[in-house]
Amino acid sequence: MAKVEKKSRKKQRVRSSLLTKLLLLVLLVAVGWQLYDLHGQVANAQAEKERLAAEVETTRQENEALAADIAEGGTAEKKQEIARDELGWVGPGEYVFYNRSN
Repeated sequence: MAKVEKKSRKKQRVRSSLLTKLLLLVLLVAVGWQLYDLHGQVANAQAEKERLAAEVETTRQENEALAADIAEGGTAEKKQEIARDELGWVGPGEYVFYNRSN
């Protein structure tokens, strides 16, 4: 009977050893997949950061232009430019032609 117990213990150790290795392999694959997914998230976040940095720079330049306009004051030329560009003002004796082919 002692020989039978030794053989069953060996089989049990081999099975548990194989099961342990399989479990470790599955865990390693899962961790690898998570790392791969995190790498993609980091790349997306970096691209978003660069896009937002460009947007901030554009807004900063617009703010500087507006600050210069404020510092310059409300000249008649600036008022006319705003009236033409934003309000569609046309001066006396001027004609406006619209190209409707577009």
